[in-house]
Amino acid sequence: QVQLVESGGGLVQPGGSLRLSCIASGSIYRVNIMGWYRQAPGQQRELVATITASGRIRYADSVEDRFTISRNNAKYTVYLEMTTLKPEDTAVYYCNADVRTSMWEGDMYWGQGTQVTVSS
Repeated sequence: QVQLVESGGGLVQPGGSLRLSCIASGSIYRVNIMGWYRQAPGQQRELVATITASGRIRYADSVEDRFTISRNNAKYTVYLEMTTLKPEDTAVYYCNADVRTSMWEGDMYWGQGTQVTVSS
């Protein structure tokens, strides 16, 4: 069994910063791509950023130059550094990871989500 646990959400004023963390645990053979998605009320879940095990990164246009994704492969952890936050960044942020539990088996996993609220 594999679990993803996020932390670091909260309430921040516009222009502020937050850092999200997500740790994968359980029966892990290898973690491939990891990423962050978000879902605002009444909207579909959308990609924020992803990072492969080799460090290739992709950002949504709306967050490029403001957010930075990184990971620690040895700790099965992915981070999202968010700066210059805007009210429209308000959403539940979900961690996602492609986790291999053996050389031949694996699945995509989701965390439980962490709320980020940007408001004055």
